[in-house]
Amino acid sequence: MTLLELEVGAVAHGGHCVARHEGRVVFVRHALPGERVRARVTEDRERYLRADAVQVLEASPERVEAPCPYARPGRCGGCDWQHAALPYQRELKAAVIREQLARLAKLDVPVVVEAVPGDHGGLGWRTRVRFAVDPSARLALRKHRSHELIQVERCPLGTSGIDDVGATAVTWPGAREVEVVASSGGDRTVLVEPAAAAPDTQPRLRLPALPSARNVVVVGAERPVRGRAWVRESAAGRDWRVDAAGFWQVHPGGADALVSAVLVGLAPQEGESALDLYAGAGLFAGALADGVGENGTVVAVEGSKRAAADARRNLHGSPQVRIEAGSVEKVLARPGWLGLPATDLVVLDPPRTGAGREVVERIVALGPRAVAYVACDPAALARDLATFGEQGYGLRSLKAFDLFPMTHHVECVAILSPS
Repeated sequence: MTLLELEVGAVAHGGHCVARHEGRVVFVRHALPGERVRARVTEDRERYLRADAVQVLEASPERVEAPCPYARPGRCGGCDWQHAALPYQRELKAAVIREQLARLAKLDVPVVVEAVPGDHGGLGWRTRVRFAVDPSARLALRKHRSHELIQVERCPLGTSGIDDVGATAVTWPGAREVEVVASSGGDRTVLVEPAAAAPDTQPRLRLPALPSARNVVVVGAERPVRGRAWVRESAAGRDWRVDAAGFWQVHPGGADALVSAVLVGLAPQEGESALDLYAGAGLFAGALADGVGENGTVVAVEGSKRAAADARRNLHGSPQVRIEAGSVEKVLARPGWLGLPATDLVVLDPPRTGAGREVVERIVALGPRAVAYVACDPAALARDLATFGEQGYGLRSLKAFDLFPMTHHVECVAILSPS
């Protein structure tokens, strides 16, 4: 592989920094801004290169020894910033958010990425860890931008509950992936995805004995092997039932931090009507229901049938909440679906790709007094904020949370109102 000596420049979205070599951009992982490194080229494209810093010639004062033995060039690709001091990681993420908002939305916004309770120096926070299964039937993690696997004894980002299951200490013949869940409600659940059917090459699925895993679910099976196919979570003053394979914030402090930011930003009032888009198991809808009271109305829209069913169960004691099962785009396009004279508030928590122009325009057409946009990707957030701006809604406030320490991922809550 080609080795390059590089002067490392600014951080970029995606967990790398930018350097230049002979007129081409080089996206460098395992480096920090201001460093001089020797980097091994991992991808050679027409317009740019990707590289891993394999030797640090001049180190940043913010560089630390990565606490995980797998967070190294050519090894596990799950973490981006283990070689940076934790406060500096948050500065890097804030710089990325600012750059994306400036470039894509033409917004000059001060950003501070806040820590939230629930991790230990950036480790021990992940309540769900998904492993691949290597050819020897042991659990492994993937290299960066690769299908190659690195066998691991444990993931230091996982909570102690993940380690207690002991999934990495046994073999998983016939499995393709294994996800271990340690919910805030105390459940220990293992989800097993069988390998693709190939009787001549794949062994029959055999599940190991894991006494501490109270629930064992084979993906695609009608019934769980042991226990139940849902887990209990606790957040925003409520207990929640969530499909074991469904979405929930993986940082133990994540759900509470986001709900608090949404409620402070929207300040729901008694009797108001609110719309919760991409509602999942009903987290924000439940918080809004408390805010608007019994005389208010909350309509929650969720595309996953299982998540919508969870939301109905979770919010059955809140008669002011109505659940609409269906894709947000299709539900919003249905004539007369809302059945409300006005919509005061909107929360949207779209997937990583963002909400998109169609959804943004339909939200604006409802005329809410405030919108809370919960975003897991700053580029998608910036694109959608630009569309909101075109439609007359401006950014009123922005909060950012470090819900994924050691990685480049960051969560934002943007509050918008009519300009």
